[in-house]
Amino acid sequence: MIGEGTKIWNLAQVRERAQIGANCIVSKNVYIDFDVKIGSRVKVQNNVSVYNGVTIEDDVFVGPAVTFTNDFRPRAVNPNWKVTETLIRRGASLGANCTIVCGHTIGEYAMIAAGAVVACDVPDHALMVGNPARAIGYVYKDGNRVLPQHFRGMSAEGGLIFGNPENDEALTLPAGSVRLAAHIG
Repeated sequence: MIGEGTKIWNLAQVRERAQIGANCIVSKNVYIDFDVKIGSRVKVQNNVSVYNGVTIEDDVFVGPAVTFTNDFRPRAVNPNWKVTETLIRRGASLGANCTIVCGHTIGEYAMIAAGAVVACDVPDHALMVGNPARAIGYVYKDGNRVLPQHFRGMSAEGGLIFGNPENDEALTLPAGSVRLAAHIG
């Protein structure tokens, strides 16, 4: 099923039972495997293979040559093989040439830097870099970095509240993120 307004460019292949939402862009030389689920307003750039077991929610950006895996212990012959699932949550951005190792969840509005290798779950709004990828800060929905001068106070639950100077967005980071918040900026 392909949603209304979705554009699929040349040399792309969409397999059986794949679901692609409305107003997506599937660029040149993209492979979408069987049973893959892609939400609405998703941009999948050139040379990406989205394998069975990957679910991509709405408003996700998948940069050029992003690599997804679906086999945690690959072997050419394995009669007991099963797919290891991966979830990319709403609004996440995956930079060019990053690798997403299967079995993990990329949080809402997280940003994965170009070339990063993600082998762990990623918190909402986290900014991940390197190999292996590690969180070095947070980003707002619009992609701007959360900076110390954006701090607005504490929530009743002990979370840190930041305000985006570009708009009215308030971002509350969970209490457990205090250690990482010390590195913001």
